[in-house]
Amino acid sequence: MADQEPEGKKEAELRSSDQAHRAILRRGEALDPFDGATGLLFEQAMAQTRMAVCLTDPRLPDDPIIFCNEAFQQLTGYQASEIIGRNCRFLQGPDTDQEQVGKIRRAIKDETVVVVEILNYRKDGSSFWNTLHLGPIYDDDGKLKYFFGSQWDVTDIHQSRAEERHAKAMAREVSHRLKNVFAVIGGIVNITGRSMDARDVARKINERVQALGRSYEPTLDDAALGTIHVGQAIRSVLSPYDPEGDRFVFSGNGIRTEPNAISAIGLTLHELATNATKYGALSTKEGKVEVSWQHAKDRLGRNSLEIDWKERGGPRVSGTPETGGTGFDIADTLLSHARGVLDKHWEEDGLRAQVILPIANR
Repeated sequence: MADQEPEGKKEAELRSSDQAHRAILRRGEALDPFDGATGLLFEQAMAQTRMAVCLTDPRLPDDPIIFCNEAFQQLTGYQASEIIGRNCRFLQGPDTDQEQVGKIRRAIKDETVVVVEILNYRKDGSSFWNTLHLGPIYDDDGKLKYFFGSQWDVTDIHQSRAEERHAKAMAREVSHRLKNVFAVIGGIVNITGRSMDARDVARKINERVQALGRSYEPTLDDAALGTIHVGQAIRSVLSPYDPEGDRFVFSGNGIRTEPNAISAIGLTLHELATNATKYGALSTKEGKVEVSWQHAKDRLGRNSLEIDWKERGGPRVSGTPETGGTGFDIADTLLSHARGVLDKHWEEDGLRAQVILPIANR
């Protein structure tokens, strides 16, 4: 497993036994370390394991492989006769990371254990990501006798990591562009409001646009993976209404839901928080709002996301208001498009509301 092929080295003369997994002897030198019952057990174990295994002999020139099991041959595409007597570097190729090769080289020099993830190549030229575990083996006298190497094909894992990194990079780009879109929309609304002498209307519209932006921004990385954290979105939408961080009591586990639920959730929570700030629990110093969420079956037996909202400590409520307000009308309309509902109950100690939104993914 040395790092470079010595110039002019004459290939070692090798012969194989009838069993592909037995050590190969150089001419005139007995190297078979697997004698007797111990050797038989070793060979049987190595033949049955699915992990690719090889041994090298650092006492020989260029630290050649002297043993490989069937799994090693299947992994690399080489036969034992093509492997034995060669340094492990023959598995390297044009895109093999030399920094990882350097770690192997230092471990051999220092006789230490190392684990690296390295790009190797099969006989047919195809590449695979190999998690290599390399370590020294000593004889009874404490002298270095072999290096043990185990190889594990982690190509699928490596590709999954690469795909996840790509998805997150794309999500960050979408997040950046989405912020720009919301900023442009906000600018258009402000200009239109001023030109029509409707600044108050423009402000209310922008508040809703900003609520949408807050609900989407922290969830885009997750959205690239197909679902988003519900609690993360809820906290992000409601954070501007609780600058001290002591007015909301959140209760919910790490449940996830589909990204397209965020628009309805974000705007609905914005309207509830705006109402609470003007008339409800957030209009007093002592008021608090309890917000919880869970997956459940709705009354039609559909998988649903339920968000419960309960206000306490606000002004006394004498009854249901004559009108729900424009904001709640917007929330009801948006939820209805998603087959969801907003149930409101005006109790004496504050508003109790429940958002029920059917979902496909849990």
